[in-house]
Amino acid sequence: MMKAQALANHLAENPVDDEYQPLSTYFPDKEVNSVEVILEDTNAWKMIFNGAVNVKGVRIGAIFISPTAQHYPATTRLQFFCRNNTVEYEACIMGMNIAIDQDVDELLIMEDSDMIIRQARGEWQTRDIKLLPYIQHVEDLRKRFKSIEFTYIPRFRNELADALATLASMLPYLGNVYINPLEIQIRERHCY
Repeated sequence: MMKAQALANHLAENPVDDEYQPLSTYFPDKEVNSVEVILEDTNAWKMIFNGAVNVKGVRIGAIFISPTAQHYPATTRLQFFCRNNTVEYEACIMGMNIAIDQDVDELLIMEDSDMIIRQARGEWQTRDIKLLPYIQHVEDLRKRFKSIEFTYIPRFRNELADALATLASMLPYLGNVYINPLEIQIRERHCY
């Protein structure tokens, strides 16, 4: 585990300015994958997605966050088998299609699978023949946006999309179901 002070010291010794170049510093802790600053763009929508395969089935979910911070959930239960990586692509493509249908021009896509994000960015390639059509379809959909960015997020920031995917697997309905958007309230005191 890396101590917070070690990271603070490293950042203090390497300040970020206009001439910033990424450092190739060795961190012995394999848990630290990356540190990123996500600039808030007031015109961009955000999409966080997730997919999962378990004994209850295959399900995918996405959360759209508007420029005004409104959250819009979408979830689907798939009636065909997918592996873990293909289900993540199913969730990403579902979300991208919804964004296109809603005329979203600028989109920041976030997910907790570093592999999926790096493949979507074109940084990593695959030899898995089952993933190639997904990667090509994501590339085709990218062209329909004015601006699109793929960003890795830690798993704890993806809990809501994961919860939606789980919800899709638990609903007993066989057909399409529409549930009004969820309202989550925060209470600071007891209801009585």
